[in-house]
Amino acid sequence: MTEPQAVITPKETIRKALVKYRALAWITGAWLIVLCAEMVAKYIFGIDYSWFKFIGMIHGAFYMLYVFFTLDLAIKARWPLGKAGGIILAGTVPLLGVIVEHFETLALKKRFEL
Repeated sequence: MTEPQAVITPKETIRKALVKYRALAWITGAWLIVLCAEMVAKYIFGIDYSWFKFIGMIHGAFYMLYVFFTLDLAIKARWPLGKAGGIILAGTVPLLGVIVEHFETLALKKRFEL
């Protein structure tokens, strides 16, 4: 006999997407700060290590994941396109992505009673 499939509720779908979005917002924000520090060291103080080139690559990879998970959450939470775009762009400003994440998390928890 086959086991019955567990029903995934809309709340659970939103909660899972929110967890992924929050994690990537923080990871992307942290790597963006590291990237900014690297640029200050490189262009202001003239410090240029060979491994500095990997910081931008790592941040870029995490930013692409951030965009993907933000769009995933935007679709599931039915955000307007402008709001989703604004949240994606917030990830390009140091600390702004984390601040926006905080307020959007509060709004989604209230809206979906998570």
